[in-house]
Amino acid sequence: MSTTTLAVLVPLLPFLGAVAGLLLGRRAPGFVRPLAVLPALASAVLAVLVAVRQGGGTPILASTELTPTGSVPIELSLYLDGFAALVAVLVGVVATCVQLYSTAYLREDPRYPSYAALVSLFTSAMLLVVYSGDLMVLLVGWEVMGICSYFLVGHYWETEAARSASLKAFLVTKLGDVPFLIGLFALATDADSFEIPKILGTVAAGGLDHPTLIALLLLAGVAGKSAQFPLHTWLPDAMAGPTPVSALIHAATMVAAGVYFVARLLPVFAASQAALVVMAVMAAVTMVGSGLAALAQDDIKRVLAYSTIGQLGYMTGALAVGDRGAAVFHLLSHGAFKALLFLGAGVIIHAAGTNSLAAMSRMDGLAKRIPDAFWTMTIALLALAAIPPFAGFFSKEAVLVAAEHAAGGHSESAPSAAGWIVLVSGVLTALLTAAYATRLWLMAFRGRGPAAPDHGKEPVAMTGVLWVLAIPSIGLGLAAGPIADWFDGNGLTPTPVTSVLGTGAAAVGAVLTYALWQRATAQAATAPAVARPTTAAAAEQPAAVAAGVSAATAAAESAAEAPEVAEVTHEHPAVPAGPAADPGRALLGPLHRHAADGFHLDAVYDRLFVRPVRAAASLVRFLDREVVDTYVSGAGAGPRLLGSLVRRAQTGNVQSYLSALLAGALVLAIATAVLANVNAGS
Repeated sequence: MSTTTLAVLVPLLPFLGAVAGLLLGRRAPGFVRPLAVLPALASAVLAVLVAVRQGGGTPILASTELTPTGSVPIELSLYLDGFAALVAVLVGVVATCVQLYSTAYLREDPRYPSYAALVSLFTSAMLLVVYSGDLMVLLVGWEVMGICSYFLVGHYWETEAARSASLKAFLVTKLGDVPFLIGLFALATDADSFEIPKILGTVAAGGLDHPTLIALLLLAGVAGKSAQFPLHTWLPDAMAGPTPVSALIHAATMVAAGVYFVARLLPVFAASQAALVVMAVMAAVTMVGSGLAALAQDDIKRVLAYSTIGQLGYMTGALAVGDRGAAVFHLLSHGAFKALLFLGAGVIIHAAGTNSLAAMSRMDGLAKRIPDAFWTMTIALLALAAIPPFAGFFSKEAVLVAAEHAAGGHSESAPSAAGWIVLVSGVLTALLTAAYATRLWLMAFRGRGPAAPDHGKEPVAMTGVLWVLAIPSIGLGLAAGPIADWFDGNGLTPTPVTSVLGTGAAAVGAVLTYALWQRATAQAATAPAVARPTTAAAAEQPAAVAAGVSAATAAAESAAEAPEVAEVTHEHPAVPAGPAADPGRALLGPLHRHAADGFHLDAVYDRLFVRPVRAAASLVRFLDREVVDTYVSGAGAGPRLLGSLVRRAQTGNVQSYLSALLAGALVLAIATAVLANVNAGS
């Protein structure tokens, strides 16, 4: 079987699995799980075979015209280079792990058949984006992912949170997709083709007439899909969906699509230095802002969501300094350890009965209850914090090396300003990342208080997947040398300067967080423990203690009432009382309240966009009802009034009709005589 045929089957198999799952979900429920897992597994195996055959060598091209358009043709084409081959392997492996994990995690969910089918369709759409060589076909996969995310995030549609989150994710990403689509048409017009190889050839020949405009339009769509500032606000709220969906969206699909798109078309963006500077600023704001926000979140999944936003900022920063090899290398390593983190978080939620870190910090022995999740999440958090020799260290260092290279003026395409912006923000984000990773680990696994609930060993389908993903989280970084040959050939190995900067910043963040956690633990131990502080009791406590107890308890209760927690956990344990030992409050100080609310960006957008749009809609409604409807009603009321007057004259009395006839004739005769006299006199 040819490599091209294998590549066609990679996205086709999950698509067929999705169709079969939707058709047979209710009629033959016994086939649902095999139809979910086996196509994804087969697709992953075929993706590995395609990668082995492609081998990082000359790109494989294959195309056939879908339909004549009369101008720019649209073709079903494959463009298999080293980037596509390795990213497809990541998508296939993570999707298989998510499907297998979901068979146990959502085993009691009555909507599991539709969920599994949507995950398969989601996987197929991402693989279409990865392998496609035509931008219009890529756009199909791009939009199908948006639709799937809407349904999957809104899986628990009975709750307002899930409905709002799914709608928000759909609308925010569509807001970016509008300029994205315009940019695609503008790019195809300049290049006279939608095919990626022809577009890259046009760029190399200097054939783009509007490179800055096209790059900025495309960047808007990338910002929405990859959750970059200012269109990142949908991603934390998307945690209302099931945890395995979060793992799929954050690790291998959806948010990775934007970064991958820029990597494929990087010469288009590099044709405009202004666009690269804008991209660097966007990445810097995203990295630092998300790191601060992650330090203030109580929901373990929201911490990981903001972490994803920050790591995507690293990838965008690497692209801004013109190194797509570093960006995709970090995409691969991040996909492994972030999928592990989310699936591990699902095991924690499954065992603890809550997704609140404040509640977990008041449980003792949670690490012993779930040793598989404890050890694998420790590995993943070390990779996230970029501690050597884990995968995250090598991939993050590749980004910092690229930024240092550009800052020194050694990049052929990226300005030095972009390099300095990415380098400084990247080092600062390394400190913040290590800080919130340490905070999560301490609050989740080093809690103190009543013993954590013991429900026995977690299902093998859940814990086994964690160990599978732990392997690349540990060893992928060691493959930095060979992987570089699959990309552009640029070195991906760390340098002494960036290693000292990045690792030193991470060490400072981890040590500082640990010290503040110890102090917070000592303060929490001396604080009075209450079940729930009443108004009077809170008045007797110090203000800081009372606020800490009430806020932590409220957050834990809210998290415990989440529909996912109610469905996947064994029981509803009582939320342990007392203040939580949270080092994030001390680290952020007065910023904590603002960071916990995402720096109020949703409120800003509400005032800048939502309220004016609603006010405009109210004005249009008023004009439609009071002005337009008045004219329409008046147009009908005039004839109706005239008709009523005429109708009153129709009495049916013959004498009245004759009298009116004679009177009219008399009036006409008098008028005629008067006019005749007037004419005679003149």
